Amino acid sequence: MSWRTDILNFILPPRCLNCGRILTENTGLCASCFDEITFITQPYCRKCGHPLETAAASGEGMLCGRCLKTNNRPFRFSRSAFAYDEASKNLILNFKFRDKTENARFLAQTMYVAGEDIFKAGIDMIVPVPLHFLRLLGRRYNQSALLARQLSKLSGCPADCTSVVKHRRTRPQVELSGLARVRNVKGAFSVNRPALIAGKRILLVDDVLTTGSTLKECALALKRAGAKSVDTLTVARVV
Repeated sequence: MSWRTDILNFILPPRCLNCGRILTENTGLCASCFDEITFITQPYCRKCGHPLETAAASGEGMLCGRCLKTNNRPFRFSRSAFAYDEASKNLILNFKFRDKTENARFLAQTMYVAGEDIFKAGIDMIVPVPLHFLRLLGRRYNQSALLARQLSKLSGCPADCTSVVKHRRTRPQVELSGLARVRNVKGAFSVNRPALIAGKRILLVDDVLTTGSTLKECALALKRAGAKSVDTLTVARVV
């Protein structure tokens, strides 16, 4: 297999998923694009994963102001690999809307590293945020399901891409902001096979966390179906 890979790489050399530059090794990104990505590392809120100011954080185990004020969030932990900004935007949009499904492997690898403490805490199943079937027909693939399957390969934890459904069509969240996002997805998700979810520790996977409204509604649906716990893991988040 090694010599076959070498021949294939000679004929079709791997390219940077972001800028298209030829790579000597199939690392996903070239050094320049990799250095521009703002990876989310400690210190961050131990619950929601939001980055904390270094001056205000003494190390691991800190909570952000929002998590200190409320304890009614339906998830246990939330983590993201990197910040959603100008450096990472093209990489994610190409994957989500422009058929660059080959990006899933690299993105899932970064998520696996970012979610290390979640995997250590223990999960039983990986579940992607679903698309409404009409949107799935138009896009032809669910980017979150591709990430879930790649994470399943990396972690050995099974992925369930059918138990959670989006039974109500909503406007794209990108068109909305603030409370409109919350109202848009309220009650839009349900679990059609609760027996597979009950008592399980679920890792909920999506591409980008903006306000968290979509992930929260999915997590609530999973908790109503009897999930023991729900963690969330995304490629990027708006910081």
